[in-house]
Amino acid sequence: MKMIRKVLPVVAALLMSSIPTFAHADLKVFATVPEWGALAETLGGDKVKIYTATTALQDPHRIQARPSLIAQARSANLLIATGASLEAGWLPTVQREANNAALGTGQPGYFVASQYVRMLDVPASVDRSMGDVHAEGNPHIQTDPRNLLPIARALSKRMEELDPANAAYYRMRGEQFQKDWQANLQRWQTLAAPLRGIKVWYQHDGYVYLNQWLGLTKVGLLEPIPGVDPSTRQLSEVLQRQQSLQGRMVIASAYMNDAPSLWLSEKANIPVVVLPFTVGGNAQARTLSSLYDDTINRLLTGLK
Repeated sequence: MKMIRKVLPVVAALLMSSIPTFAHADLKVFATVPEWGALAETLGGDKVKIYTATTALQDPHRIQARPSLIAQARSANLLIATGASLEAGWLPTVQREANNAALGTGQPGYFVASQYVRMLDVPASVDRSMGDVHAEGNPHIQTDPRNLLPIARALSKRMEELDPANAAYYRMRGEQFQKDWQANLQRWQTLAAPLRGIKVWYQHDGYVYLNQWLGLTKVGLLEPIPGVDPSTRQLSEVLQRQQSLQGRMVIASAYMNDAPSLWLSEKANIPVVVLPFTVGGNAQARTLSSLYDDTINRLLTGLK
């Protein structure tokens, strides 16, 4: 009996050590890109501590697994990624070197946003000659704000599971987000009505979801293959096609070198519209809702 009394406290201590605990009620979130960091902050409020691995002015495909990223992942309880191979060049290294079992693929602490939306541009096959083409489909799901509704619903539930002590708080904020976001979607639909059917060029094929949302018509791309800048000869061919296609504007993203878009703009006498692409892409797109406000405003300005 004495031996049992001595062993029981040890067993209890071991069991308690296996249960995740959150200092100061913080759920520590490692977000790969700014849109998921902003969404987690909106849903988690003062119960979450957010670290975002990239900025809006970085190409999310081409990030180095720096020691600072690994250190942040080592102490995180929740990793939020886009998935669809967007972070394939660096995130697996961060996960491996962080040695944080909670963030392993398939674990509750690993949340993949693209699993909760219908993917577009899913190729029949992929090989290296095709450039930055993703087998799972186009990963830039944040360019359609309607996708945030199912993602936010799933993310709120995941936060409740990981931090049950604050489950009611996450649930309340998640429900409020759904209401607020539905109202935003109705407002944006009205505001963006003049954009339906407008023909546009894109420097990079990062806006297939935006096209579906706003009804824009993509007439072509400046990049010969995804992720490869066009040569002057290739841009000249685009200019020739513009004569018959009559695109109204050329669209680039804030993180890109927009020199190809500026070239076409000058030669074809059409405006360049540089979209923020994600939260923080410019001074006007500091929050989730202002990201889409600014995107629509810039597109409407491009029509004038």
